[in-house]
Amino acid sequence: MPLYLSKFSYTPETWARMIGNPADRRRAAQAYVESVGGKLHGFWYAFGEHDGYTLWEAPDNVSMAAVALAITGGGALGSFETTVLLTVDETIDALRKAEEVQYRRPGA
Repeated sequence: MPLYLSKFSYTPETWARMIGNPADRRRAAQAYVESVGGKLHGFWYAFGEHDGYTLWEAPDNVSMAAVALAITGGGALGSFETTVLLTVDETIDALRKAEEVQYRRPGA
């Protein structure tokens, strides 16, 4: 199954609610992705541009998009970005296929 790396940031209001009622959000994240047949591989908080990161596995892009849409539609996040991760083998396959693409740069 494909892997997805998500970066997220909470809104100030969400942080205020969490300060008043601390909770382990891993369980919620796990339930979201399991509802589409996926798996949560990791959940981390961080200092920096984003408040946290998750590593998910989902059956396909549509399933992961459904999870992302449901989460962002909830209003607790200020940002949510997801990157599809490719295995080394998938990247090698893409490199081989790239030889078949007849690319012409603009103006050529």
